[in-house]
Amino acid sequence: MLTVDYDRLGLAPRDRLLDLGCGAGRHAFEALRRGARVVAFDYDEAELKDVAAMAAAMDQAGDIPAAGGSATTRGDATRLPYPDGSFDRIIAAEVLEHIPDDVAAIRELSRVLRPGGTMAVTVPAWLAERVCWALSDEYHAPFVEGGHVRIYKASDLRARLRGAGLEPVGAHHAHGIHAPYWWLRCAVGPTNDEHPLVRGYHQVLVWDIAGTQPWQRFTRLADRVLTPVIGKSIVIYARKPGAEAARRAAVPA
Repeated sequence: MLTVDYDRLGLAPRDRLLDLGCGAGRHAFEALRRGARVVAFDYDEAELKDVAAMAAAMDQAGDIPAAGGSATTRGDATRLPYPDGSFDRIIAAEVLEHIPDDVAAIRELSRVLRPGGTMAVTVPAWLAERVCWALSDEYHAPFVEGGHVRIYKASDLRARLRGAGLEPVGAHHAHGIHAPYWWLRCAVGPTNDEHPLVRGYHQVLVWDIAGTQPWQRFTRLADRVLTPVIGKSIVIYARKPGAEAARRAAVPA
């Protein structure tokens, strides 16, 4: 289940891509399939081991083009261990809402992105997230360790990106059928995975992701209708000005 549109990101074979907060690796794996040179970055060492194992299996199966390659790094998003301009593309999917100092993290992302490079940042959309917070304290910090620490308005996220020297160039919502699932989970308790309604809805999402027919025709139609209204995530694409544009901006008028 991908949140980022790789065509809008502009990913091309041999591009150096940083997947910040890679988690289970869903975006990293798709980038590898497209021939990118991917660094999967996360604070969770166990997740990184699983991502590395899956990437190795993909390579052995011939699923990674010759131009592609992978590496994993464990670290702190506010202190990235890379030189300036190290990456052509960056994905930061559903991670900034977990980071107390998101301004520092965005500043670091901007620093390691090359001039002219692009990034895709995804966070929970304001409406979907506001409902979750209203339904359950167990869903977010400080009531749950590692939970979401803020709710973003799209305008606030764009302002943070601009503050780090990036230019927002487009946006869209994603995962419309996922928002009601999380509302249901929050209503019955976020950890109550065995509730029959939660289990039933989860199975529908599995059918959608797995492509099971005839359910997928229904779920994909529902997702297209619901996403612009109650999409679970907002995706913002941003570009770092090229070297010439940056030079002109630095010269006093």
